[in-house]
Amino acid sequence: MDDGFRGLSLANTMTRSREAFRPLDWRDGAIDAADRRVRMYVCGPTVYDYAHIGNARPLIVFDVLFRLLRHLYGEAQVIYARNITDVDDKINARAARDFPGLALNEAIARVTGPTAAQFARDAEALGCLPPTFEPRATAFVSPRGDGGPDMVSMIEELIRRGHAYEAGGEVLFDVSSMPDYGALSRRRLDEQQAGARVAVEAHKRNPADFVLWKLSDAGEPGWHSPWGRGRPGWHIECSVMAEAHLGRTFDIHGGGLDLIFPHHENEIAQSRCAHGTHAMAEVWLHNGFVQVEGRKMSKSEGNFVTIHDLLEAETFGDRRWPGEVLRLAMLMTHYREPIDFSVRRLEEADELLAGWRRAAGDADPGEPSAAFVAALCDDLSSSAMIAELHALRRSDPAALKGSAALLGLDLSVQASTASVPTAEIEARIAERLERLKARDFAAADAIRAELLARGIQLKDGKDPATGDRVTTWEAVR
Repeated sequence: MDDGFRGLSLANTMTRSREAFRPLDWRDGAIDAADRRVRMYVCGPTVYDYAHIGNARPLIVFDVLFRLLRHLYGEAQVIYARNITDVDDKINARAARDFPGLALNEAIARVTGPTAAQFARDAEALGCLPPTFEPRATAFVSPRGDGGPDMVSMIEELIRRGHAYEAGGEVLFDVSSMPDYGALSRRRLDEQQAGARVAVEAHKRNPADFVLWKLSDAGEPGWHSPWGRGRPGWHIECSVMAEAHLGRTFDIHGGGLDLIFPHHENEIAQSRCAHGTHAMAEVWLHNGFVQVEGRKMSKSEGNFVTIHDLLEAETFGDRRWPGEVLRLAMLMTHYREPIDFSVRRLEEADELLAGWRRAAGDADPGEPSAAFVAALCDDLSSSAMIAELHALRRSDPAALKGSAALLGLDLSVQASTASVPTAEIEARIAERLERLKARDFAAADAIRAELLARGIQLKDGKDPATGDRVTTWEAVR
């Protein structure tokens, strides 16, 4: 009997253990093989500003997992939902600040429209596949025409089941009504602090009770509800959108380490208590934090870097960085470990890609190697993955290309956007390297200058695997 195990094991935050992954649909004997699905939800962006490199990490990590699941189970068998939060106090504040003369709803649209569109462009530039579903929170607030899940109805159900109460103009979740509240974060109830978006007020039964619905002032966006005109709390949004596309219990829920508490803890509480289920998701995965040049990223530190800046502006290392370089730089460290994002890391990723491209040459992409798939199946092991790509570089160009493609990396030589044929560029680079070996530096510099005048910039570095000099190039605009 096929129990759905394909060799994949994942580190489950809920159990603090490595577990063999067996999708829920494969455990249900009543579901026909053709109808089985692997279902994954990942918390997406709050679109009040351009996404930063910390947001890039879960984008890339869970895109790799999405690709791996499709490889293991088939493209049609995997459903990936990643939401967009387009109702939020930060959005309201940004709208009021940037468009003070407009009605708030129009101002909010002015904020969320461009930022959501930029997020989509950033995700594409990073090599990420579009998710199967990308729901927006505002489409799931009130009861819907199709009868699907909505936030108002879920809150009503939580009140009916004795897990929520109305007080002080809000509807709050009663954490004491859930005996094992705090299981994900391993926090005892008497140690809990309310979420950052919820002030501790006297009307709460417990300081850890969190908001499900809050009333809106005249100048704030709002929806009609049984408790007055208002808007949903942060956590209820994901509970409803996940249910709408994946069901009441699904296979994998992912996001950044910072979301474990309060966001994911509160999602679990809402979903389980509203539905009476044993779990919201079977496996919880969390990626580690991102620092910039050894420091926590913040605007006050002057090291706040957006994906857009890295791709389009020469603000980090005095150059633009291709999306594939950013992608590999994120994947060179295991997803659960912290990353120190630096110019040197990007340079190393750039050099790795250049070396793999040279080794792959004009070979047609083959199937990823079994060892490479096994590395990814080992909780997305970065070290084993990189080691196998180095091995394939020396032995199997077709498998090298196919394995890299499973990571979302294209090793084909890209046509130059300048009017210089790629073959000519590579020939001139090879000639320059020979001049450098002969210590004819003047001739080597002349080749560099000639190519730069034709729109091709050369960059020297070392191959991390062999220590040999390597030269990469990019078209400059």
